[in-house]
Amino acid sequence: MEHDDTQTGRILSRREILALFGATGSALLAGCASRPASPAPGAPPATSNAAPTSTPTLAQSLPACIVTPAQAEGPYFVDQQLNRSDIRADPADGSAREGLPLLLTIRILRANATGCAPLAGAVVDIWHCDAQGVYSGVQDRYANTVGQSFLRGYQITDVDGLAQFTTIYPGWYPGRTPHIHFKVRATDAAGRELEFTSQLYFDDAISDRVFAQAPYNRRSGRRTRNENDALFRRNGELLMLALTPTDSGYAGAFDIGLNMG
Repeated sequence: MEHDDTQTGRILSRREILALFGATGSALLAGCASRPASPAPGAPPATSNAAPTSTPTLAQSLPACIVTPAQAEGPYFVDQQLNRSDIRADPADGSAREGLPLLLTIRILRANATGCAPLAGAVVDIWHCDAQGVYSGVQDRYANTVGQSFLRGYQITDVDGLAQFTTIYPGWYPGRTPHIHFKVRATDAAGRELEFTSQLYFDDAISDRVFAQAPYNRRSGRRTRNENDALFRRNGELLMLALTPTDSGYAGAFDIGLNMG
C-alpha cells in the first residue's frame, strides 16, 4: 500500500482553468462547493482554524462547478464489474465489513464554457479499504484478499448526474490519510471513451472521533494525517468530502466537474 501514489491524469493549473472557461480578470480556483464538516452524533462541535469552505466568489464568466483535480489510481483498482449501490458485503459469502455507515452521493457534471450540466449514463466506480486498512481483491504484505470484493462497486448516473453508494467510513494504513478512490468513465459527443480518476478525503477532526470507536480502535500505531499525506498535498483540499451526521453514521455528497469539451 506504500505504492498508492501512481499518478493518473493530471491536475489543471489555474491558468488552464481560466483559459477553459474564458474568464477575465481575477478569479479564485476552488473545488466543488462544500460545507464545513459536521460533528459526530452526540459529539461537541469541532473547532478548526481552516479557512471557510463556503463557495467563493468567482469571476462572472466562471461556471458554478470547477473541473475536479485528478489524483492517483493506486495499485488497488480491480475492475470487477460490480453494479451495486451497497458495497459493504463480499458477494462471495454475503459477509459485510464492519464500520460506521457512510451514505455517499456523487454528482457528475459536464463543465464547459457555457456552464455545467448533469451527466447521465456515466459509470462511477468507488473502492477503499476497510476499518483495518485492508483492500479486497489483492495480495500485499498486509493481507491476501484475492477473490473477495468487499467495498467495491459501481453505479451509473441518473438524469440528474447522481450515483449513490452505501459503504463505511474508510480506515487507514501506513503512509496514507483516510480516503476513497473513484473513477468515472463516460462517452463524449464524438463517441470517445473518457476516463477520470481521483480520490476523496475527510476532515481530520472527524476521523479522530471515528477511529476512537470500534472496530477502528483495534488498530495500533500512528495514522497519517492530511497534512502529512503526499497525495493530499496535491490539491487534496479541493477533494474534501463534506459530511452530515445521520442516525447511524454520516452522509456525504460531492460534485465532480469534468471537462469533456
